[in-house]
Formats: sequence, structure tokens, C-alpha cells
Amino acid sequence: MGMGVGVRERIAMRAAEEIKDGMIVNLGIGIPTLVANYLPKSVNVMFHAENGILGTGPSPRKGNEDANLCNAGGFPITVVPGASYFDSATAFGIIRKGLVDVTILGALEVSEKGDLANWIVPGKKVPGMGGAIELAQKSKKVIVLMNHVNKNGSPKILQTCSLPLTAQSCVNLIITDLAVFKVTKDGLLLLEIMKPYTVADVYNHTGCDFTVNSNLKKM
Repeated sequence: MGMGVGVRERIAMRAAEEIKDGMIVNLGIGIPTLVANYLPKSVNVMFHAENGILGTGPSPRKGNEDANLCNAGGFPITVVPGASYFDSATAFGIIRKGLVDVTILGALEVSEKGDLANWIVPGKKVPGMGGAIELAQKSKKVIVLMNHVNKNGSPKILQTCSLPLTAQSCVNLIITDLAVFKVTKDGLLLLEIMKPYTVADVYNHTGCDFTVNSNLKKM
């Protein structure tokens, strides 16, 4: 069930389908950073970084890095035509005003109500939850990308999160290596299954009940 070769890319490719032309999009660290690689050329979006850039581009080629250009994770980036720079307070103002159309985040756990836990890793020191708390609450759409189960096989989609929450009832869509779930007011709705898995596989590896969409798709 783990993230084999190409699985992270498959998750990122599916997430890219949710991004439409003209959107302002914030990508979290981990699998979400791969999403930018799978946007069609016809889709023009402005990627937002909490450290104060709107209009980040793809990673630079080796040797072409600019020491002054990095994303919120500190990795080198490029910028696209029309990009703008500002301080972090303005970057968070953009988030808090609800101007981010889609945020794509990683997660440690998600509950059936769309609660998100993605900042405390048990036993590890972390600097804090960063921009995720604002992004999760204020973005127009919140998409979580993660593997369906932990390394020990325990589910990451649960009735109730066991880890400290980043935000409550904030997640709209969950995309894993097994399935795509929509979070509704009545609980989780299974929209799609990743090949070669079955509905039974998804049941066996999910820690809560869910409804199966009548028009279930195979990814």
C-alpha cells in the first residue's frame, strides 16, 4: 500500500485536474509540490508562497538557481511573467482574505468530517504548523494528498483524528494512492478508485464508513 515508484506522481497528476485556468493556488510541501509538473500548458495559474511571492514557476535547472528566490520550504524556484513580491504579512493577508482558490496540502490524518492533522509528527521536533492553519481554514477549496495508510498499515482516514488538529472541518477532497474521497456534510463519498484496487480494498484500509458514489470511476 506504500508509495511505490510513480505513485506520488499519480496522486499529483490527479490533483492537477482540480486546478483551473486563472486560479491562485498554494502548494504544501511533499507530494503537493509535484502538482505543478502536471498542469497542461493551457492552464495559467499563479502559485502563491507564504514567504511573499505570487507567481512562482518550476524548479530552476541545476546551476541556474537564484539565491534570492526560494519557496516557503526554502527550495530554489523560478518566477513566471507577472509575478509579484511582498512581505509575509501581505502573503498571509492574501490567505486570510480568502483569495487563495485552492490549497493542496499533505496530511498525517484526516477525519470523516474533514478535520485535518498535518503538523505534529509523533517523536519529531517541528518548528510549528506554518501557514497550514490559515490555508486550511481560509482557502476556497482544500485538497489533501497523502498515502492511504501509515507504514505500519494503519489507516490515515479516521472517524476522529488522534493527532493534534491543524483545523476542523476544512478538507474538501482527499486524494490517496487508493482513492479519491469528497468530504460532504453526510460524511465521506468515494468518487474514484486507483487501479488496481477495489472498493473492498478501500473499505479494509479506511478507518471510518463512507458512501460509494453511484458513478464510481477507476483512475
